[in-house]
Amino acid sequence: MKRLAGVLVVACGLPFAAAAADFPAERIVAAASGDWNKDGVSDLALIVRPADVESDKDNGLYVYLANPDESRLELKLALPDTVWGGLTLYGQEPSLAALANGSFTLTTRNESVGRDRWRQSLTIAYRNNDFIVAGYTYASHDTLDPNGVRECDLNVLTGKGKSDGRAFAGQPLFAELKTWDDAIGRRACGLDD
Repeated sequence: MKRLAGVLVVACGLPFAAAAADFPAERIVAAASGDWNKDGVSDLALIVRPADVESDKDNGLYVYLANPDESRLELKLALPDTVWGGLTLYGQEPSLAALANGSFTLTTRNESVGRDRWRQSLTIAYRNNDFIVAGYTYASHDTLDPNGVRECDLNVLTGKGKSDGRAFAGQPLFAELKTWDDAIGRRACGLDD
């Protein structure tokens, strides 16, 4: 029942959330609901298309925390023009998924166009009143080269990971999502070569 109440809070708060970030609901590409700040109330993350779909802008990521005292969502993080992906070609849609531990994943991919196919996921956690990148996962393959496979799974917080089947240990990092650059994960994984 507590879970249902949390979902209802999110559903009731969605019109307030949309107004806070100033976009209509039909621009929402993906959504995930979970308890990001572990206060017992469901929170919300959204990927939203830019207002002008013909522009060169990327999708935006908007993360809301529920205010349990007021039964509504409050915008905690707005990152317009930061999430690659589109809806016109299958295999390029960005996605969100809630995890059981209160974190969520943001996944971008190109699994349909060109010879270089890839999928990247960021595991995003709420720590010290901010959203951070806790994990980075990347996989790619070349459709014309059977040996052109790359994989990496990195725990950003510990600096430990596995790249192309080999374990490695690098520098631990506390990386805020708002300042994250994918090059950080690629460098740590040795994928820039």
